Amino acid sequence: MKIIRVLIADDHAIVRDGLQQLLKSQPDMEPAGEAEDGQQALERAKTLRPDVILMDIAMPRLSGIEVISLIREAVPASQVVVLSMHAKETYVQQALTAGARGYVLKASPSRDIIDAIRAAYRGEYFLSSRLQAEVIGKYLQARRNVPSMRSYDLLSEREQQVFRLVAQGRSTSQIADILCISPKTVEKHRTGLMNKLDVHDRLDLLKYAIKIGVVDPDLWED
Repeated sequence: MKIIRVLIADDHAIVRDGLQQLLKSQPDMEPAGEAEDGQQALERAKTLRPDVILMDIAMPRLSGIEVISLIREAVPASQVVVLSMHAKETYVQQALTAGARGYVLKASPSRDIIDAIRAAYRGEYFLSSRLQAEVIGKYLQARRNVPSMRSYDLLSEREQQVFRLVAQGRSTSQIADILCISPKTVEKHRTGLMNKLDVHDRLDLLKYAIKIGVVDPDLWED
């Protein structure tokens, strides 16, 4: 029997401890490690290369939404399941857009967490039973059938990453460290994306990010 290795990323120790015990109670799962903030989650994912990552989205240093995108790029074999207290459909859509395979509410039965991990490991999508069951189907169907004409979608993947991090208030040096590129390259991408979006300063960029729902202020951490 294949054992599913799971990385737990949450900034609350009591939540991590509870998830550790839940995973250990399953014959086909084992904890692969823990992370207490977004930056650490990314680093641990690269080092441990778990099968599945249980990821909170409201974490210090780097938001879970942004971490999902970076993990999908750096460790594509690792699947991500969001475990969050936020039930807004906007958050579900942001998580799926970033590359998550599932979204489970912390108030859901533990069975949902287990089922979500197994579904993600199989490459399937899973939505918490306490959310509307049709959200994932409607969202993915809409993405397949309605071609997006937003200027944001014309940006390269790297430009989109820089865009989101700038909108979150990250400095050039912080973005360079997160993306493992030089500050000069960050500035090049920032200039390019601002020209493509026809925005002229960070405030305009922030307004645009909120307007299209790419960045949600409710999830920002100082």
